[in-house]
Amino acid sequence: MLDPTATASSPAVSKPWLKSYHASVPATIPPLDHGTIPDLFDACCARYAESAAYSCMGSTLSFAALARDAGHLAATLQSLGLEKGDRVGVMMPNVLQNPITLFAVLKAGLVVVNINPLYTARELRHQLSDSGAKALVVLENFAATVEQALPGTDVRHVIVTSLGDCLGLKGLLVNAVVRHVKKLVPRWSLPGHIPFKQALSRGRGLTLKPVALASGDTAFLQYTGGTTGISKGAILTHGNLLANMTQLGLWLDTAFVNRPRPQRIVFLCALPLYHIFALTVNALMGLKLGGLNVLIPNPRDIPALVKEIGQNRITVFPGLNTLFNALLNNPDFRTLDHSSLALTFGGGMAVQRPVAERWEAVTGCPIKEGYGLSETSPVATANRLDLPDFTGTIGLPLPSTEVEIRDEEGRSLPPGEPGEICIRGPQVMAGYWNMPAETARAMFADGFFRTGDIGFMSPEGLTKIVDRKKDMILVSGFNVFPNEIEEVVMTLDGVLECAAIGVPDPHSGEAVKLFVVRRRPDLTEDEIKAHCARHLTNYKRPRHIEFREELPKSNVGKILRRQLRG
Repeated sequence: MLDPTATASSPAVSKPWLKSYHASVPATIPPLDHGTIPDLFDACCARYAESAAYSCMGSTLSFAALARDAGHLAATLQSLGLEKGDRVGVMMPNVLQNPITLFAVLKAGLVVVNINPLYTARELRHQLSDSGAKALVVLENFAATVEQALPGTDVRHVIVTSLGDCLGLKGLLVNAVVRHVKKLVPRWSLPGHIPFKQALSRGRGLTLKPVALASGDTAFLQYTGGTTGISKGAILTHGNLLANMTQLGLWLDTAFVNRPRPQRIVFLCALPLYHIFALTVNALMGLKLGGLNVLIPNPRDIPALVKEIGQNRITVFPGLNTLFNALLNNPDFRTLDHSSLALTFGGGMAVQRPVAERWEAVTGCPIKEGYGLSETSPVATANRLDLPDFTGTIGLPLPSTEVEIRDEEGRSLPPGEPGEICIRGPQVMAGYWNMPAETARAMFADGFFRTGDIGFMSPEGLTKIVDRKKDMILVSGFNVFPNEIEEVVMTLDGVLECAAIGVPDPHSGEAVKLFVVRRRPDLTEDEIKAHCARHLTNYKRPRHIEFREELPKSNVGKILRRQLRG
């Protein structure tokens, strides 16, 4: 297994980016203050006990309450017979129960498996089976999917929460509206499940047993398509994430070189916590800095999101190009007071220059792009936060991070010459879960991770992405792999052949286009879309379908997606 804490540097690695650093940023990070995330959690919750850690739908959770509830839930998880290293699925949107559960799982010595709550039963079953998860915490809105997916998995314990469980008396009304008025909870049956509030109550009478954890122990299995289209769990250790938090902390300090640092940092958390971007930049950095995270359960409801932004003096706004663009098109957002906004951090997908220019004109705060992947915990590079320019690049490698542009044989390429972006640093994963061959394919022998993105580095150390090596499609910051879509579509009666590609989309950056050769002449576009809706979560579904008589193929019969892209 790779050593995630290794920071050794090959003498051959040139580091032109160091001369572009702000004077206050060191080349390497200092030794970590804490060995594990629970160590950091306990220290920060004690230090910031009375401060608000999270707010959601008008209710607030202090750091002291977060520590209390996470401790109770952790004790209950241990009482179920779960032992160090066992995996626990966390399947819910941005509600207060999410961070409580995340930190409870880690405090119990267990491993978090983040799951998109919108997954279909097929997608969920794969992730549960592959991870070997023994327990699952899920919002009741998605319990019907869990009921379908559980057979054949190792899951023996399911804790079910309701939207209003952490909202006090108001929560009773919220649950009634969600269940009976909006009818957002399909019928489900999970015999033996434990209600979330009961799990907290049970934990009050239990003692949390200390678990000996080390920085090299696994904290998260963060699932990603990687570069081959096979869904893989990136093994992120406590050390990986603590290192990335330290790197980000040093980088964040420069955002306040030219403006006063606020007494409290308020993060907007509109990106889902099950995504690595929000997990690290919101949940973990919020913990480290004692900041408040304003949780947004449904960021697609732009008017409601604008209202939340207006009610909170947001300091740090992590987001995607699609979110920025949607807000800019809302007239109420443009009239808000944005004077508190110190940092807008763009990631997950390329930020378009016109969107960046409009954002700065409206908010007075430039968007700073960064870059990373699930495999890098996630942030590997970022633009300087003290400079006003929008560079259109992914910025400079963070401290203790090395970036090389390499050719197919792994040879380093000179500035300006495009090749594969490769990353080495303490935030790089320990490998893929139970996939040594995939791990070997993704890593060079010297510890550099192969991202699958093609780019070049300027003489100043700024990296520009120009293309993707593989056929991965990027929809609103989420990886979508043609193999998975094609496999699903091929199970539909009437399809002879198919191929999926990404096409430009003004809202999501890219959208999925599907080419189909019919076996049955009366096969319709609506049939295909309905089939995909049953088996693929929304962002993976084809938005465009084109029927062809045949698909272009190589001499050995491989479908040539690049010819379909034109």
